[in-house]
Order: sequence, then C-alpha cells, then structure tokens
Amino acid sequence: MLSFETLRDLPHREATRRLLDDGWNVCGIGDWATVWRSPDGAKVARVSPFEPAYEVFVELCRGLEGHPLLPRIDFDAPLAGGGRLTVLEFLLPVDRAEADAVVGRWAAAAPDDPITAVRERAERLDAEAARSVPFWGGLDHNPGNVMRNASGELKLVDLFYAAGLEIYRVLLEDPGKIAEAFPPDRRAYLLDIAAVARMSTPDEIAALRTAAESIGG
Repeated sequence: MLSFETLRDLPHREATRRLLDDGWNVCGIGDWATVWRSPDGAKVARVSPFEPAYEVFVELCRGLEGHPLLPRIDFDAPLAGGGRLTVLEFLLPVDRAEADAVVGRWAAAAPDDPITAVRERAERLDAEAARSVPFWGGLDHNPGNVMRNASGELKLVDLFYAAGLEIYRVLLEDPGKIAEAFPPDRRAYLLDIAAVARMSTPDEIAALRTAAESIGG
C-alpha cells in the first residue's frame, strides 16, 4: 500500500507515476491539476505541477477541521519544483439547484448557518493571501465548487484561485516579472499545467517555452 509520505517533495511526474503504479486512476483534469482516485474509491489525490494558491484552501480546511461543509484532507505536501499534492475524501458533483442554494447561503451569511464560519475565515485568508501570494486571484464563488461526499454531505472545494491567465500573459510580455514573483524552485514546471497543454497552439507553446527558458525555467 502506498505511503503518502513517500510522495513528499517528489517531482509531480514521479508522484503521479507512483499513484498509477499503486492502482490509482485519473478521474478529473482541471486547469491546474489532475485528480487521481484511489483503488478503493474512498480518496482522491490532487496533483499540480505548479501551484501558487492551493495551500490557502488547505489552510482553510485545517483551520476549521471537522467542519461539515469542508472536505476531509488526509495528506498535503509540496512537490519538487513548486507543485503540490493533496489527498482528500472523494467527492461527487451536485445538481445546479443544490449548488445555487449553497451559493445563496454563502451570500446571506446567516448567523446560525455553518457556512458563515467558512465565509468569515475564507475572507480573512483571502485578504492575507492578496498581500503575500503572487498573482493572487481571490475567492471563487463558482457553483461548481459545491460537491458532496459519499455520505451525501455537501462540501465546498477550491474556494481560492490564482490569476493563471495573467501569469502566462506576463510570462510572454515580461518574463523578468515572473522570475521576481516565483523563485526557480517554485516554477520549475510552470508550463506543465493542463490549461497550457489544453488551450495553447503549437506556436503559443513555443513562445511560452522560450520565455520560460529566458529566466531559467
């Protein structure tokens, strides 16, 4: 059985290879990460090669550990080169009406609603991250961030984001600003995120690689 601790500080490709060898399967691909489901179906591992923002969500969940609206996190660790691996309980999508209802609860922030504690802490972390995390995007109120666990309990996920498109625009226009924002050991796999592979033309990929190489990436 795979020990999650052995994945700490590995390059993201090696971490995903070990998940695959252990029987985990890809069950989702986002802009920043791939999500792998455990052989027993109980857990997922979110693996990102370049991750400036997700640790803030992990901090939210750990600061409110056991909160009914936040997922259980079983493991979290940085990966070599600026990536991150987080193991969470497996979650399922909900229908749009349920998601919209939760978004409405967030907006209302009723004093007796458990979601209010999440909102208050998330807003504090957002303000802190805006001062310390390069290219911070802020809070994400996407209804798609409402899911449910195997027991049917609603969960909030991915509540924060980095300004990804801005990062790559600046990389092309002024690579030095990216070098200033992210040290080399935090941007080694800057171009490995799924959004670049999925949305870029061959010419755009070539231009991004040239810009990254100009700052040692």
